[in-house]
Amino acid sequence: MEQVNTEEMVKAILGSIDEAIHVVDNNGVTIFYNNIAAKHDGVSIEEVLGKHLLHAFPSLTEKTSTLLKVIASKKPIFHLPQTYKNIRGELIDTVNTTIPIIVNDNIVGAVEIAKDYSKMKLLSQKLMDLQSKLNITTKKPKKINGAKYTFGDILTVNKAVEHVKEQAKKIAKNASTVLVYGETGSGKELLVHAIHNESIRKSGAFIVQNCAALPENLLEGLLFGTVKGSYTGAVDRPGLFEIAHGGTLFLDEINSMPLELQAKLLRVLEDGLVRRVGSEFAYQVDVRVIVALNETPANCLKNNQLRPDLYYRLNVLSLEIPPLRARKDDITFLLKYFVASYNQSSVMGAIHINEEVYEYINNYSWPGNIRELKHTVEYAMTLLDGKELTLEHLPHNIISSVKKNNEVLIERHQTIKPLREVLSQTEKTMIESAIQTAQGNIQQAAKMLQIPRQTLQYKMKKFNL
Repeated sequence: MEQVNTEEMVKAILGSIDEAIHVVDNNGVTIFYNNIAAKHDGVSIEEVLGKHLLHAFPSLTEKTSTLLKVIASKKPIFHLPQTYKNIRGELIDTVNTTIPIIVNDNIVGAVEIAKDYSKMKLLSQKLMDLQSKLNITTKKPKKINGAKYTFGDILTVNKAVEHVKEQAKKIAKNASTVLVYGETGSGKELLVHAIHNESIRKSGAFIVQNCAALPENLLEGLLFGTVKGSYTGAVDRPGLFEIAHGGTLFLDEINSMPLELQAKLLRVLEDGLVRRVGSEFAYQVDVRVIVALNETPANCLKNNQLRPDLYYRLNVLSLEIPPLRARKDDITFLLKYFVASYNQSSVMGAIHINEEVYEYINNYSWPGNIRELKHTVEYAMTLLDGKELTLEHLPHNIISSVKKNNEVLIERHQTIKPLREVLSQTEKTMIESAIQTAQGNIQQAAKMLQIPRQTLQYKMKKFNL
């Protein structure tokens, strides 16, 4: 049987993959380039293979080429969208992942894998066009400025939350940066909406961005904007700071933002100047920034998720929303409210809530907080086929979690002996030890225990010693 060359086998495998693959050595010279990549770029394999990347693609530079960037930084770039025209004038949309090739701690090259989304994007646009033509309804979506909720939408009977609301109303009148922290689902975004709607900026834009939703390279361009040519496919586009000029920018889960990007955010907060990615010029913006953490600032600082200098700049005004498990009075209150709201929308009539349901929901830890409670009610009301909400309508995870916690509490209770019993046993042990040390001399043992001889004799009789 003819022996197959390993290198030829690898090339055959890579060549058969339905994704564009481009490999360069550490000098930027192409050592592998498959047919899909050549089709994307509108060139032949021979025009690229064995040539330096910048010679084969003159439109690229060391700054815009992701392959050269990865070789220089030794760090991978994941899922980077790129839009460009090949030499045939065809618009190509890809999502690229570029990874350094490291052997024995030395970088020997880089590989880029590109998925073509051009056809999918074109099909999506055609479907949207078709849908808009077929849509004959006269109903139009309600236009909302961005901030939907007010302080009246924050429902609570808990004193701690009421105090937070009162603080927030005062803070709303101020123009300073606000830091809000609380667990996921505890109501941070509602509070931020309300602050904007109570402020003098309420007629301005209200922009929300979750910092955990995008990778660093996309988040930077989204926040600060881009200029054409700053990277492959980049266009002149304002960032969220420019769009939110005169209004409020809410950055959620800021502890997920890379530390390097946090430094750029700090500079914007200090001087109000925003520089688009790749631009020589800066824009002066007037934006109130509100940020949120889903962990305590202390934990974020300890885990190196938040720069100390940024934290001290953000912590001018701060608000902490307690978790639902710390607001037992709100659990029952909100349960009744959500059930009533669901009734109103579904016209089911009055619903009786079984006492066992109250017991279980008050003993559950609610890691998802108010959001989880709301979804639990939605789940229960979907299953409801009568007029009484019972345990059988609650999600299984809540039932099993409460039962498990109860079993643990019972087990702990069983392992804890009554105090009287423990003290009595301890007293007996000490008397036995004192008598043994005094070699049976009762008077001497009583002195050691610092009690009268008569008392010792009484206790010895009591313990049959």
